[in-house]
Amino acid sequence: MVTPELRQPNDPAENNPPEDGPPPRAAGDSPTQVRNTMSGTVDVVVQTGAVHGDLTLHAAPLPPAPVLPRQLPAAPGLFAGRSAELARLDRVLTATTAPADPAGAGQGATVLVSAIGGAGGVGKTWLALAWAHRHLDRFPDGQLFVDLHGFSPTGESVRPAVAVRGFLDALGVDPNRIPADLDAQAALYRSLVAGRRMLIVLDNAATSDQVAPLLPGSPSCTVLVTGRHKLASLIDRHGARHLPLGTLTHEEARGLLAARLGTDRVAAEPDAVDELIGLCGGHPLALSITARTAEPHPDVALAEAAAELRDLGLEALDHDTDPAASLPTVLSWSLRHLTDTQRTVFALLGIAPGPDTTPPATAALTDLPDRTARRTLTTLENASLLERRPGGRYAMHDLVRRYATDTAHTTLPEHVREAALTRVGDFHLHTAHAADRLLDPHLALVRPEPPAPGVHPHPLPDTAAALAWMAAEHATLLATQRTAAALGHHSVVWHLARNLNTFHQRRGHRHDAITTWQAALHAADHLPDPATHSRTHRLLGNAYSRLGLHEQATTHLEQALHLALRHHDLTEQAHSHQVLAVAWEQRGDDRQALEHAHHALDLYRALDLPVWEAEALNSVGWHAAHLGRFDTAREHCQAALTLHRHHHNPDGEADTLDSLGYIAHHTGDHHQALDHYHQALTLYRGLGDAYTVAENLDSVGHPHAALGRHEQARTVWREALELYREQGRDADADRVQRQLDDLDL
Repeated sequence: MVTPELRQPNDPAENNPPEDGPPPRAAGDSPTQVRNTMSGTVDVVVQTGAVHGDLTLHAAPLPPAPVLPRQLPAAPGLFAGRSAELARLDRVLTATTAPADPAGAGQGATVLVSAIGGAGGVGKTWLALAWAHRHLDRFPDGQLFVDLHGFSPTGESVRPAVAVRGFLDALGVDPNRIPADLDAQAALYRSLVAGRRMLIVLDNAATSDQVAPLLPGSPSCTVLVTGRHKLASLIDRHGARHLPLGTLTHEEARGLLAARLGTDRVAAEPDAVDELIGLCGGHPLALSITARTAEPHPDVALAEAAAELRDLGLEALDHDTDPAASLPTVLSWSLRHLTDTQRTVFALLGIAPGPDTTPPATAALTDLPDRTARRTLTTLENASLLERRPGGRYAMHDLVRRYATDTAHTTLPEHVREAALTRVGDFHLHTAHAADRLLDPHLALVRPEPPAPGVHPHPLPDTAAALAWMAAEHATLLATQRTAAALGHHSVVWHLARNLNTFHQRRGHRHDAITTWQAALHAADHLPDPATHSRTHRLLGNAYSRLGLHEQATTHLEQALHLALRHHDLTEQAHSHQVLAVAWEQRGDDRQALEHAHHALDLYRALDLPVWEAEALNSVGWHAAHLGRFDTAREHCQAALTLHRHHHNPDGEADTLDSLGYIAHHTGDHHQALDHYHQALTLYRGLGDAYTVAENLDSVGHPHAALGRHEQARTVWREALELYREQGRDADADRVQRQLDDLDL
């Protein structure tokens, strides 16, 4: 601003200044009293004492304009998908601005973008850069970026001091002003960015110690951190939001391939594209490598690329000269920060049977204490090598698991791998055995061999826990049997089939029952007990019968009876007759069925096996009822019900009540039929026997329909129809659908 002329106080010329020249001296003025003039542009002028002559002032130099760093790398050129993640970043990082805020600046935030189940190559940096470039207008004061090299070919992470110094240089700080101490450097950095609307991207972080000195203290700044580890202290102490990043969805993966290979080429081979996406598991780097390999060869069918990836596995995603373009190499960088024990656990998890694992199974696999196994799983999860799923289960992405499997075969001796598989196989077998004893305590006890030293089955307190464990571990138990067969552990193969049998029957896993008993039949050839062969043929025959494969069923059941007769095994003879009765009934021959049921009853009585005698009594009554001999049927079933209740056998009690319901319905007592059926239904539901619940509901509908209760009949038949369809029992489902159609008519 231009200041007015300065005058001495009480200047008489104050009100009448002359137009030109110095003011006249008033009478009595001192010779030293002079009038001074000033020109120039100043903000403040202070005069003390007398100044002779003109006073010329010069403005102070303005401070230099702040440096606006623009350090972001280029935006990813072929970014596809991630709409949900981008939207989440929008919600977290772009807080709503109040209308009264003239600068239009919301509060900044810190977000940690980490991998989940995919480790390296899942697209963390691409996501961060794609979001940043879409919102550059929100950061007019600049953007800082540093690759911390937490996981890189060099294996050397960027030290915090180096990163802070790089930021100070980018902010235009005179090197002579930069202090030597890291804390002082960090304080200077925070001072320079305070109040500025800036974006700071800290890419590829390995530890919280790398990141903490680079966090600004001002809420006006926004920070994006990417890394493979879930940096717990960054979340706990610094309030960072966590955005776990998984693999691409099927549609996102298709979009990525279309962006690289062209929409027409992708649309021309939908099946091959689906297979490629499945083989890559939606992993962005794997898809990009696949596209990069196929892109220069537009005349080569994508089916060939899928076949190569299927045959070669991770080898097809390798690159000899460019580590960053090789998925196995990128994955290997995740192991650098692990201890030897953690790397061993990672490798063993690659060869463990089943799609996922639990802490108790991991403890058995690795021969580690439970606490150590649990902590190691958490460490691998934090390193994005494992994904934690509901129910305390841990799983690997398919490609990560392939890498773990390769690691196991290249770094662990064969005897170490086999010992680990033996331990985890014994863990699953003996827990399954305990579960099966809870599901059906009246089955003949056939103990497996003792487990490996230090292996203890998972504790199961009751039937509900046994059913829940069997359901959760079903896929793993099937895989465990396949692994045991590959290792030549024939006893484990057979006992797994035996201990899965009740669960398979109750849940309607008919195809799995056949598969496990076929494996057990092969294993039985290597086992010494002749009763094992007869028992295996019988149970395999029963599995075929339940699937409606009557010829195969009869062949195996007759072979079972033949072997039992040859070895004078009365118990196996009785069991074989009992199952043959069921098989012949399903073939529509109730007379042969009744004959086998009588044979079984006589043998069980001779052997003094009251529970099995009750089973045979019910079988005789059931087949007699189908032949119209209702008095005989009722007598045998009532005797069976008394025995089952006396020996606390709810499974047999439910079967017998179901038979009595059938007898009552077909003799015209529909109310009594409903009473028996409902009692049976309650027991079946309590046993978790979904297979027989479906049949029971099917039966309940008929007395309801006979009593004119069409709505009740419709309700139970709809539930039966749903269960039949879930269990793949198409013929039964079609029959119930016809019953519903007839009811509507």
